[in-house]
Amino acid sequence: MPKMNFFQGLLESLFSKNITKSNFNFIFDKKKITSLENLIKNVADAKGEVSAINHSEELLEFIDRNDDKTLKKFFFILLENYDLDKDLLNDAVKNYDSKNRTDFYFKITKFSEPKRLEIFRRLNASTRGTIRLVNLRKRLKTITKNFPILKIIDHDLTNLFKNWFNRGFLIIRPIDWATPAHILEKIIEYEAVHEINSWDELRRRLAPNDRKCYGFFHPAMEDEPLIFIEVALMNTIPEKISEVLKNEREFVDIENVSVAVFYSISNCQIGLAGISFGNFLIKQVANDLKFEFPSLKSFVTLSPVPGFTNWLKKFDEQFYKKITKNINVKSITNNQKQIMRNSLKYFFRSNRKDNLPNDPVSRFHIGNGAVLEKINFMGNESEKALNESLGLMVNYLYDINNVEKNHEKFVLDKELNASKNLIKQFSKLENI
Repeated sequence: MPKMNFFQGLLESLFSKNITKSNFNFIFDKKKITSLENLIKNVADAKGEVSAINHSEELLEFIDRNDDKTLKKFFFILLENYDLDKDLLNDAVKNYDSKNRTDFYFKITKFSEPKRLEIFRRLNASTRGTIRLVNLRKRLKTITKNFPILKIIDHDLTNLFKNWFNRGFLIIRPIDWATPAHILEKIIEYEAVHEINSWDELRRRLAPNDRKCYGFFHPAMEDEPLIFIEVALMNTIPEKISEVLKNEREFVDIENVSVAVFYSISNCQIGLAGISFGNFLIKQVANDLKFEFPSLKSFVTLSPVPGFTNWLKKFDEQFYKKITKNINVKSITNNQKQIMRNSLKYFFRSNRKDNLPNDPVSRFHIGNGAVLEKINFMGNESEKALNESLGLMVNYLYDINNVEKNHEKFVLDKELNASKNLIKQFSKLENI
């Protein structure tokens, strides 16, 4: 334990920067844009660390005080004025095979990086620089919808974040009813799968001994969860989310619990979209739970199927029109056979160019080494679930001993890892 505390302290000292400040056809506010250009130039040209931090603070404060119009100008200035030096890069590449190969290699690595990356690094060193850059990217993703050329900047930030938020810097923490309130508030805010409508509901998910929650945190964003996962300790594999979330239930004997159910996983930071955390988190949590509760035999999810109804619209339009004319529990129940047949086609027949599973949740879990264990009819009767998936939910099984083998099989063969029972059902369907 002391070693972990030392390590965490070291990380925090590395990432905490609590230093206080000592040719595009756009109509620019000349006074403002000149000021913005100068602020950016000051950051780029700063020679010392202290002056770089001071200028970075000034630039970030200016951006924070202004709207997305100013932010757009900021990104376009970076794109136009702080791009690659193509001439120097081409010269270095041309001379790479010369006697001075080492020198030109260093030049290639230097000139292949746009100058704006160093500006982002300097901004990161300012007070709360990391989270401010994450929030800038969140705003950038909205702007790129109308200005797709700015996806270049988004790509720059994504590559930086992949380094800054790699697994070595992430800290896993249990989240329970004793966790500080300001973090619990964010769990309510960020819950993306099964909405939390009250503190009482949150308490039911966190307080009992047979309910667990874990999150990844970063030393530079201590009070901001990056991702969190909710776990139910049970003795049977649930088919319906109501079995997990019902208000009145019997608590299980955690000393003899046999099933760990991952029933909700939520990414918290839009500005970190594209940075993978979930695969690491699930595997880490599974291993930690197995150590704490040796009686555990199965690790499964109870997952939504968010793309199913939209898939129906495209690949079985006639049935889609019929079933969505008046979506409710009764109409769905009356069409159970056809829904389940279509669900098998949805999971087993990829309609994507890359031959990956149609369902985004399936792509995540199967790509993570899990097995498609069971498709559950009417697993979720909420309005949202009825509209997105006709109430379907899925159990993905994480066999700790075979996760890596399943992952490699999927990556190499693009083959859906599924239970024998589901494969048998689909084979029958194919022969009809």
